[in-house]
Amino acid sequence: MEERGAWPDRAPWIREAVRALPRDRFAPERLWRWDGHTYVPVDRTDEPGGWADLLFSDPDAAAVTQITEGLPTSSLSCQGIVVDMLDSLLLEPGHQVLELGTGTGWNAALAARRTGPGRVVSVEMDPEVGETARARLLAHAPDIRVEPGDGSLGAPGSAPYDRIIATYAVEHVPWAWVAQTRPGGRIVFPWGRLGHVALTVADDGASAHGWVQGLAQFMPDRTTGSGARPGFAEVRGTGRPDDERVWNRDIAPLRDDWDLRFALRVAEPGLHYTVAEDSDGWNAWLHDQDASWAVIAAQGDGTTIASQGGPRRLADLLDQVWGEWTRLGSPDRYAYGLTVTPDRQYAWALDPGTGPRWYRSAGPLDEGA
Repeated sequence: MEERGAWPDRAPWIREAVRALPRDRFAPERLWRWDGHTYVPVDRTDEPGGWADLLFSDPDAAAVTQITEGLPTSSLSCQGIVVDMLDSLLLEPGHQVLELGTGTGWNAALAARRTGPGRVVSVEMDPEVGETARARLLAHAPDIRVEPGDGSLGAPGSAPYDRIIATYAVEHVPWAWVAQTRPGGRIVFPWGRLGHVALTVADDGASAHGWVQGLAQFMPDRTTGSGARPGFAEVRGTGRPDDERVWNRDIAPLRDDWDLRFALRVAEPGLHYTVAEDSDGWNAWLHDQDASWAVIAAQGDGTTIASQGGPRRLADLLDQVWGEWTRLGSPDRYAYGLTVTPDRQYAWALDPGTGPRWYRSAGPLDEGA
């Protein structure tokens, strides 16, 4: 953070809080490292250097703190994104704060440094994680109240709140979050897997609106489940393509252009894809985790062929959404936002009133590309 000059100018309190409460004070004795095949334990007593590297070597990397059935289910959020989201929260002394997803307790402790004692409530679904965080917070922020429960329900007993912050990713914002926030209050959360949003509750409390603020990659809401979902091979099976055509776009931006990737996710959150380069050029494999798939393959002679099967023409859909984004001027992620009302919510680009809209349906979180 120091080398990058990434501390927010408008919130110097965050830097002071992180210095007073560094990540290692909230890290468990065992962390987990991905070795390319599986997650392996890294114990502080056995590998103190490796344990510390997982915490401090990269401010943009989370440290996995819990593995369930081979998959990460809890982590110590990466410092860079924690700082950015606290900055987006516009937190002031005396604010009443609800945190959704206690995790290690670090984020709640940082927030409490700003609000003052007795102003932060944190909800954690996993009883074991919650108890561990509660014990850890006793040493650093004993006035934080950790409650067990489903974060999508908020914590109505202590509402209304001036600020709500979620530490897990959602596609569909629970209305309870808006209903439990004061008019003019702010709600900050990871939206899907590519960015975080800050909503401001309207003066009449009947809606909330806000723009994408920055990057965020968090684990999804636990209520959506963490089990394996169909990949390209399972969706395609032995199916033959129903349609083939020449593909006229360069595929490489699907891997490297994060603004394009964000736009695709906003417009078609159920579209999954993998991109790779071989000796013939760039290729892409698309699927919808259901029955539709497409392969966009370089032929080695300068041409690329799109083959697709299933009820939805995913190559055509990709081409359409990509073209619409280009016609809008290729806006970056900060040109997008979200509006939430009791009965619907929609994403928009460029302008919340006049820009294009994409309506969201409540449902499981799509894991991304």
